[in-house]
Amino acid sequence: MATKNKKIPYVERDISWLYFNRRVLQEACRENVPLLERLSFLGIYSNNLDEFFRVRVASQARIAEWDGKQGAKEAAKAKSVVRQISKLNAVYQKEYEEGVHKVYDDLRNENIFIISDKEVTEDQLGFIHSYYSEKIDGLIVPVRFASVKHLDYESDQSIYLAVRAVKTTSTGGHAYEYAFFELPVQNCGRFVRLPDKDGKSYIMYLDDVVRCSMPKIFAGSGYTSFESYAFKFTRDAEMEIDDDQRNGILQKISKGLKTRKKGEALRVVYDSMMPQDLLKRVLGKLDLGLSDTVMQGGRYQNHKDLMKFPDCGRKDLKYKPMPQIIQTVFQESGNILQRIKEQDRFLHVPYHSFSTFIGLLHEAALNSNVKSIKITLYRLAKDSKVIKALIGAARNGKKVTAVIELLARFDEESNMVWAQKLQDAGVKVIFGVEGLKIHSKVVHIGMKKGPDIACVSTGNFHEGNARSYTDCIIMTASQRITSDVDMLFSFIEKPYIPVQFKELLVSPNGMKKKFLSLINAEIKNRKAGKPAYIKVKINHITDETMVAKLYEAARAGVDVDLLVRGNCSLVTKELPEDCHMRVCAIIDRYLEHSRIFIFAGGGVEKVFIGSADWMPRNLDNRIEVVAPVYDPTLKLEMKRIVEYGLRDERQGRLVDGSGENLPWRCENPLERGSQEELYDYYNENR
Repeated sequence: MATKNKKIPYVERDISWLYFNRRVLQEACRENVPLLERLSFLGIYSNNLDEFFRVRVASQARIAEWDGKQGAKEAAKAKSVVRQISKLNAVYQKEYEEGVHKVYDDLRNENIFIISDKEVTEDQLGFIHSYYSEKIDGLIVPVRFASVKHLDYESDQSIYLAVRAVKTTSTGGHAYEYAFFELPVQNCGRFVRLPDKDGKSYIMYLDDVVRCSMPKIFAGSGYTSFESYAFKFTRDAEMEIDDDQRNGILQKISKGLKTRKKGEALRVVYDSMMPQDLLKRVLGKLDLGLSDTVMQGGRYQNHKDLMKFPDCGRKDLKYKPMPQIIQTVFQESGNILQRIKEQDRFLHVPYHSFSTFIGLLHEAALNSNVKSIKITLYRLAKDSKVIKALIGAARNGKKVTAVIELLARFDEESNMVWAQKLQDAGVKVIFGVEGLKIHSKVVHIGMKKGPDIACVSTGNFHEGNARSYTDCIIMTASQRITSDVDMLFSFIEKPYIPVQFKELLVSPNGMKKKFLSLINAEIKNRKAGKPAYIKVKINHITDETMVAKLYEAARAGVDVDLLVRGNCSLVTKELPEDCHMRVCAIIDRYLEHSRIFIFAGGGVEKVFIGSADWMPRNLDNRIEVVAPVYDPTLKLEMKRIVEYGLRDERQGRLVDGSGENLPWRCENPLERGSQEELYDYYNENR
């Protein structure tokens, strides 16, 4: 799937994303992964794919349909990408279905049975009828296909049953009626656990619980029998934010969210057993285009719900718990600010507890020596303790500034609510500037006396993410960092005023140029016989300039070792044998999310962490921050994270541009996965 792009081997971003999601699927098919965790990976794969179609495929399809002379080249390229996506998706869909069937077989071997409406016993049917009366009755209202022009009111977050009902005519014949309705998953969950019996657990999809209850749903309609088939569809999730300068940004985002909910359908998955007359009615109400995807699927759609599959009390079929660690230096309450002043500190969540960061904000909210708190917020937890600490600080007389990104995809509505609450509490809320998304994750705590405090994170200040994403937070009182972080907030508020950052790498100001300079220095040092290597842990590499520069470094003899979790446009299999560039991807219990950059520096190693991936959007179109790590102990910790990942043969996959995701092989491999090894290291050295 590699294509020549500007005369370098290059995998298109969306194709490389499919390769990434296949790695998630491969993890679901590994028998050494706990069985219920394999179910979760199947759910993650399905959820990822939905979002991919809603956003990325929607964008490509929109470009592909362009028929003007200007942009013809881009339209042709988009058509090619959409075709490749369709081919790969068809192949991976078969692998996915095989994976689902295998996991279900393994569940039966563990005495966990997923049964359909055709397999229930009389006792189970009695339970189902009671469950329907108590939990579902009144939540389902069928809609006749003949009564609606389009499915424009229905959400693409839901699953629907299309029903063909049979009614006996006055002449003794049969007539069909066609209807559909949404399954009430939001109210009831997707899975219903039936009573255990003889040491066996029984689970039913809500779909089948509803199928057992069709006469109740259609009571009084005179139907004698029913057939029902699941379908789901995916809408274009791109927002259309108008350019009317009279509208404030909040109003534009709100308006854009409404257009998203009405976005055109671009993908439909339906039960392959659905009869043609019923399928015709489903597809006829969705106004699909030529480039849209119509796929046959199995009996059940929306497998993202597998992430919430009942555990049936079987903790032995899940990962062994890894309780979050509170470092000894932070265990004494009320001393976090002082500990940071003494020495730079770091957190590596979820191994370390995010409660330490929350504690820092709480201390700052109460400490009489703190005069101000400034923070960037991209995504926030549902019941955010971060927000509560900021509101508390404002009420205690601190000058609090919160930069909230209103265009954080799928969190726009939530962020607008938080912004209003902060404003009501007296917090100064900054939304940044249109066209320049603020993705940096930084905090500045201004002190009346003594050094200020700054935090630079690779991930969001989000309690939920901090339990499942691996991210690093550096906390420092070093003036050369804190003064730059303080300056960053002035830059965000007034982005068109020239600013020169001394320490931070800030996009779009000069981060890309600095990274290219660092790589060029490694090439120069290699030619001079000095130590030369690049070790990077990152989420995505798709920027063509960065890809080309990495090729140049490898061909010059620089050792390039990369941990790339997601999109990767590099094609290492096409490099000469004497080039050392290898890319490893790790899928494990936690989502690898931290960004760490290490350069040999001719013998004086340079280490950086931050929020930016090597994608055009991060380097050119967002405000991102990457900070140098100066403390020798912290530099060693960042190196440990990267090197453990490069030694992970158990969870690592080789990313070479082929999409095969072969097992990773290396010298001196770890005995276990890097995540387990890191956890044990932190536990022993807390």
